[in-house]
Amino acid sequence: MSDILIRRSHTMSQKAARQAAEKIARKLDEEFDLSYEWEDNVLNFTRSGVSGELVVDKKEVHIRVRLGFLLFAIKPRVESEIHRFFDENFGPDAGPKV
Repeated sequence: MSDILIRRSHTMSQKAARQAAEKIARKLDEEFDLSYEWEDNVLNFTRSGVSGELVVDKKEVHIRVRLGFLLFAIKPRVESEIHRFFDENFGPDAGPKV
């Protein structure tokens, strides 16, 4: 397994941040047949070879993606797409990427 961990601060209300996270989840579902569900402020998602969670806090969002062995080779591409989705939906990153 290979993990991707990304944190991003935001200036949205928690409700607006959750709506942005939902938008991301719907797009991932359409493109990659990803199943997802909310548990409080945590969006859990899964599909064959991928699982993770997106946590929406008042001032920050963070995502953890676990890629299975067969998807390890595309880790840089997945990480790049996550940063792009975050830029589009939560605004550009002001700090270092983790």
